[in-house]
This record gives sequence, structure tokens and C-alpha cells, in this order.
Amino acid sequence: MSTTAPERALTGPSFFRVLRSEGIKFRTLLSTLVLIASTAAVMVGFGALSAWGTGQFADAAAEDPQAAARLAAQGGDLAVSVPTSGIAFAQLILGSLGVLLMSSEFSTGMARSTFSAVPKRLPAFAAKLVVVTVTSFAVTAASTWVAGLVAVPILDNYGLKLDLGSSQSLKLLLVSSVYVAAVAAIGLALGTLLRNSAGGIMSLVGLFFVAPIAFQLIPGEFFEETRKYLPGNTVEPLTAVEHVPETFEAWQAGLVLGTWVVVPLVLAAVLLKRRDV
Repeated sequence: MSTTAPERALTGPSFFRVLRSEGIKFRTLLSTLVLIASTAAVMVGFGALSAWGTGQFADAAAEDPQAAARLAAQGGDLAVSVPTSGIAFAQLILGSLGVLLMSSEFSTGMARSTFSAVPKRLPAFAAKLVVVTVTSFAVTAASTWVAGLVAVPILDNYGLKLDLGSSQSLKLLLVSSVYVAAVAAIGLALGTLLRNSAGGIMSLVGLFFVAPIAFQLIPGEFFEETRKYLPGNTVEPLTAVEHVPETFEAWQAGLVLGTWVVVPLVLAAVLLKRRDV
């Protein structure tokens, strides 16, 4: 039995066509290219700056007993974390990109066209999620690698070695890239829930930058314990060589981060289906 025109209109295009359409929209927007380029520039710039700062600190430790004590207190290999020193800013930029990817649909009125072409709505939402998370992972991984390449000769000048092929370096690269992709997914959910670019970005900043500082400044065991459950505080347990006391185990941190991603996305998908455009 052949499918009638009304049935085809209700069903909409296949997911791969929707994904291709969202990919075209994504890469043809100037704002997208600017944010991606900014992420790469920030990651590489902070990698170079961190390499210089780490080298200066190592030189000071060689001559100053107090600096040497601070260096020993840090533990581990300081150079290995240099390429990922710009992650805090990369998460903000690509998280904002996730917000804009959906909020711009409503602010410009494009949502009417998008959801007329994809009446079920969820395929378009899923396609945007795939595009922004894959892009965020790829951009973060590539930028981290380039930042490492830039940092190596700088660290060599101070007698510090950075092996980009070591297991810990690769672990940092992969975990950091997955983490930033998760932040971008949270940003997409916030953009869908709030339908407002400024509100979504401010919520993202509040969650990843303001809340951790506020919870650290407010005294009390409750805030100290709750602070561990913030998504921005899951990176350290996931990338630590050894378990840091009073922090989550790696699997617990991964579960917390996953919850922060899944719950807003599910809520955003449900409301996207129920709300009017």
C-alpha cells in the first residue's frame, strides 16, 4: 500500500536528511564559525601561557624552598595538564554555542519552518544534539592536541617534558573533550527550555562558574557536600591519576555528569513536543 501525501507530511523526512539539513545550517552560520575559531584560539593561547607559567614556577622551585614545597604539594606531573588549561573557557564558548543552536530557532522564527518540515520535532532536536556534541568533541580534541604541540617547545626551554602520547595525556584529551561535549549538550537543553539566548547563556554561566564559587564561599557542610554534585566539579575526579580524598570516584563523577546531561535533555525534549512554537 502506498503512503499518501498527508501521511508523508505527518511523518516528515528521514533522520539522516534532518541531520544533513542541521549540519548545513550549522556550518553556514558565521556565528558558529566565530565561536569555533574562538575556542581553538583560547585553547592554544592558554596552553602556551600555561606552559610558560609552569616553566617559571619550576624555575622558582629550583631556587626557592617555599616554591619547591608548593610544587611538591601539587603532586604528579604538572606539565601533563598544560594542553587542557583552557578547558574552562572552551566549555563556556561551546556551551553557549549549544544554547544558541536552539534558542536562535525561536528568536528568529526559524522554528516554524524547522518544525513544519519535521512535524515530530524530536528528530530535529536529536540532529542538533548530534551536530553540537560531535563538533564540540572534535574541536576540543583538536585544539587540545595543537595546544600540546605549542607547549612542548616552551616546556623544553625549562627542562620540562610533555609526552603527548602518554596514557595520561590521552586520557586528559579524551575526558576533556567528552566533558565539553556534555556541556554543549546541557547548553542545547537550556536553549530549548528557556527559548532565550541571553537567559540560556546566563544559566550556563551560573551553573558552571557562579555556583561553584558561591558554594565554596558559603560556610557549612551542606554546601561543601553539595558542591561535589555540580557538573563542573566532575572533571577532576575523572582525570585524576589517583583518587583525590573527599572527591567522587571516577565512576561516580561520570554518573553525576551523565545525570546532568540526560535529565535536562529529556525534560527539553518533552516540553519541545508539548509547547507551541
